[in-house]
Amino acid sequence: MMRYFIGNWKMFGVPKSINILNKINLFHSRDKNRNKYRIIITPPFTLLETYSKYFKNKKISIGSQNCYQKEQFSSNTAAISPYMIKSVGATYTIVGHSDNRSEGDTNKMLKDKVNFSLKNNLKVIFCIGENKQEKKNKKTLAVLKKQITNVLSKKLNKKNIIVAYEPVWSIGTGELPSADELKKTTIFIKKILKGIFKQKSPAVLYGGSVDGKNVESFKKIKEIDGFLIGGASKSSKKFIDIIKNYYR
Repeated sequence: MMRYFIGNWKMFGVPKSINILNKINLFHSRDKNRNKYRIIITPPFTLLETYSKYFKNKKISIGSQNCYQKEQFSSNTAAISPYMIKSVGATYTIVGHSDNRSEGDTNKMLKDKVNFSLKNNLKVIFCIGENKQEKKNKKTLAVLKKQITNVLSKKLNKKNIIVAYEPVWSIGTGELPSADELKKTTIFIKKILKGIFKQKSPAVLYGGSVDGKNVESFKKIKEIDGFLIGGASKSSKKFIDIIKNYYR
């Protein structure tokens, strides 16, 4: 099974930050495990075109952190559609990150984002996750099921979908789910996805305070197909350490 290491830069990066990716790319080109995983980085919109062109024939794929819920062009100020993202050479987009959900992304909007992204041949990294209150009230599985079934449907091309489980309470806090908890949750997510697509589940990743130290504890959870990495992806050393320690 192909593993994924996806770096979400959030609001970070200027043109010269490409040096971070050059170091990651160099590491990948020399890594004996390089055929076992794929690296995707999502810089801000301002860097999408230059990075996409630069890495076109290299091993790092470039994606956007979000997209607007209309397909091509519209009169929405500052909005960027899947068609526009694809046209500058990006190949992935994140949809449904908890940052964007908390800023008002509804299931209806997310559904449109996923549909229009796939229609424009972008691969989608679809984020789901429960917040602290929902976890406390033991609603995690119900929340995840709802988030998935309200947006994904069997008519979509599952080959171009990756699901990233990011518990909101874990993002940037250093708090992690226990290995047992995470294994159960991942199995549950895959079961729901299998039910929708009537065949094997798309890849399911974990995200939330992943770093070079704790990635080893995730290694034994075979159900996890990779990681969505926030803060640590802004440093080539930290990002490379995650990959190194995963395959150690």
